[in-house]
This record gives sequence, C-alpha cells and structure tokens, in this order.
Amino acid sequence: MAGVSHYELPLPRFDAPPRLLIVVSPYYREIADGLIAGARAVAEQAGAVVDQIDVPGALEIPTAVGMAARSGRYDGFVALGCVIRGETTHYETVCNDSSRGLTLLGLEGVAVGNGILTVENEGQAIVRADPAGQNKGGGAAAAALHLIALSRKYAATRPQSAPDTEDRDPIRLAGRLEGPNGA
Repeated sequence: MAGVSHYELPLPRFDAPPRLLIVVSPYYREIADGLIAGARAVAEQAGAVVDQIDVPGALEIPTAVGMAARSGRYDGFVALGCVIRGETTHYETVCNDSSRGLTLLGLEGVAVGNGILTVENEGQAIVRADPAGQNKGGGAAAAALHLIALSRKYAATRPQSAPDTEDRDPIRLAGRLEGPNGA
C-alpha cells in the first residue's frame, strides 16, 4: 500500500539492564551480519547486555533459544537468520517450523523477538537486513526488549508471598487427592 507507514513503539526503559542472547544462523553471512548489526544497535540503545551464539541453520534457532532459556541466564532472546526460497518444499518446512518453535517458546513465557527473514530472493533479504533500511534485526531486538519489559511488569505485580505452585488448583486425573491439598 503506497503512503502507509508503520508505527514503532518507543524502546522500553529498564531499571536493571536486560540480558539478551542473540541466536543467529549465519547460513547467509552477509545477511546475518546486517541483522546482527541492527539488533546490537537497538539493544545498545536500551542499555542491554548482549551475548551471541551461532547455530547451523534456522531450524536450530528455537532449540538453542529453549536451551538457553532453561539456563536462566538471559531475560530475552533475538532469533536472527534468513531463509531464501529455493526449488523444493524445504523452504516451507524451515520457515514454518522455525517460526512455530519460536512461537511455542513465546507462549511458554520466553521473551523472544523473531528476526528470521523468509524471503523470495537475496535482494529482498539485503533490503530487510540492512540496519539503514528495513532493519529487521533491530525490530526483532526491540520486540524482545518489549516482551522483557512486559515480563518484568507482570512479575512485579505478582504476590511475593505465593510461590508458583500455591496459586494453582491441583489437577486430578483419577482417584483421590492426597496430602495437605486433598479433599
């Protein structure tokens, strides 16, 4: 649509610097470098502390994010890579499964910005990866930072006296409940 622009939320402010892990597939090195530069610039603007790891391809990104999330060392994650359509259906598999994996992690509460480009050709990828262009790497970092801020907001409003398990009703599949929560 000609003349329509998109709105970008201002970056959140943090009392304590967030720790971000950039997980990147450098399969297309030039594209990945542009995505990384954009993500690092946005993270720096927000005062984030950034680490980076490389994985072989886009399909490995969700697995690496999940492993790192379980470590508890990071507040959020930026997934970066590029998938360019080829001659086979492998493109659809990589696009769909990497995106689905990241979405599932997000639904589990992992703050992750998805900057995996899915494009028809190298030209489209170059425009999207360019920090001075569409800056999709920076957009993924901004998304992760916004989700970290949201996570911190909700963590701060939770009652401090109630651990995770006390607020939940037990689920009984069969038989009677035993112990202090039993009927």
